Amino acid sequence: MSIPESSTLAIPGRNDTPRHLAVIMDGNGRWATKRFLPRAAGHARGVQAVRRVVEACGKRGVEYLTLFAFSSENWRRPEDEVSLLMRLFVQTLEKEVDKLNEQGVRLRVVGELSAFEPRLQDLIRAAEQRTEKNNALNLTIAANYGGRWDILQAVQRLLRERPELAVAPHEVNEEALSAHLSMSWAPEPDLFIRTGGEQRISNFLVWQLAYTELYFTDRYWPDFDAKEIDAAFEWYRSRERRFGRTSAQLAQSE
Repeated sequence: MSIPESSTLAIPGRNDTPRHLAVIMDGNGRWATKRFLPRAAGHARGVQAVRRVVEACGKRGVEYLTLFAFSSENWRRPEDEVSLLMRLFVQTLEKEVDKLNEQGVRLRVVGELSAFEPRLQDLIRAAEQRTEKNNALNLTIAANYGGRWDILQAVQRLLRERPELAVAPHEVNEEALSAHLSMSWAPEPDLFIRTGGEQRISNFLVWQLAYTELYFTDRYWPDFDAKEIDAAFEWYRSRERRFGRTSAQLAQSE
């Protein structure tokens, strides 16, 4: 009997520290509301949490850190809050890129960036170019991003590159499609963290999270720090990542 091709193209090696960490930074608004503050205060404090987590991941040997900053669904929020988030994005890029560059962090932004105002698009391109030679940590910000959008745009790019596949769909495989995903250069996440108490992936990295360990915490994002990272990594180390194999097979491979 022939063995069908695995849906996981590569099985990552076992490591106590996730090589790729993906995070939904949730709870900024609720953090502020709980303290009788405007939601804007929560978003501003959330930027401080980003600084802490970037530093903590760098010190712990994480190679790839992907943060969900603004989803394609977030445009449905009140107009004043969306406007605030855009201004905060601009201000953060203006203030933080020098620090990231000094830390050896390479910054990338993925998503449908054409929806942003020209100034923000220019800042994104400049930040990416400024840090493109860094390799201490690969930091990716997902902005105006959705997992379904990512798969759809990958299909469209694949067909533009290889139009003959439109009449030969049997020749389309995972390797060909995944090469056109917005984060094709990164390994699939080992660990996913969502703060704020919700337990869903909310259209984030739908393709890439297929075999990722999912960790949920009630801690709001503005309160997230190195201690919380360590707790998540400790939980991650307790997981048995089998990828279809048995526990006995895992034991034999170690």
